Amino acid sequence: MSLYISSLNSGSNGNCYYVGNENEAVLVDAGISCREVERRMNRLGLHIHKVKAIFVSHEHSDHIKGICTLVKKYSIPVYITDRTHIACGFTLERHLVQSFHPNEPIVIGDLTITAFTKMHDACDPHSFVISCGKINVGVFTDIGTPCKNLIKHFKQCHAAFLEANFDEEMLHSGNYPYHLKKRISGGNGHLSNRQALELFTQYKPSFMSHLLLSHLSKNNNCPELVQQLFDQHANGVKMIVASRYAETEVYYVTTPGKENLKKNYKTSSAQLTFSFA
Repeated sequence: MSLYISSLNSGSNGNCYYVGNENEAVLVDAGISCREVERRMNRLGLHIHKVKAIFVSHEHSDHIKGICTLVKKYSIPVYITDRTHIACGFTLERHLVQSFHPNEPIVIGDLTITAFTKMHDACDPHSFVISCGKINVGVFTDIGTPCKNLIKHFKQCHAAFLEANFDEEMLHSGNYPYHLKKRISGGNGHLSNRQALELFTQYKPSFMSHLLLSHLSKNNNCPELVQQLFDQHANGVKMIVASRYAETEVYYVTTPGKENLKKNYKTSSAQLTFSFA
């Protein structure tokens, strides 16, 4: 079994992560417009009708602002905790809203999605691991500190979207007000480059093939800095910095022993062309 993964957008202007197999997929968050989700998936050759659910990590607008339109247009079920649902203030058809609880797996076709609690300044925040067969992909963003839950699940992942939100020196010397700097770095905000790198170097499993560095700050980080920093410690892991302006390619994640191929899907007329690298 294999999984296909892509960041459709990653940053404070909107977050949306795609994980799926040949038959079904899920989105974790949809903080960009329905139109942009459609455009970006179309450019990648991904089909919206394969998306069988949207999982909501928390209520902040950069994670939810496209959900209502997507759900209304495509009748996609939304998995969300009761407390987060109240905080979001969604008006959704009742039958499309599904509650979830931490550490209770949800099965959607051949996918299994498991949520766990995390440290973030939201009412009931969760991260997710999406599994297919023996393949595990984590979506780990908006995390204030690398807690035991995060470490436990990171150690099981073949690929992960991992937050590297800010460079500590850039945040410290920047023009953000003191209270905002404290909110970002105070344990319930976001992971710094250093924290993300320490998590990776200390707990990376031997079978990890892809790491997508995610939710970079526009003002307190630099994509080139993150790429260079993590490339130095990659040790065979493909390092991708997810953009706040565009989708990444689609990456193919499979079990060790098979060649990990990167599939770049492009729509050409009615056909899909695959390029392998």
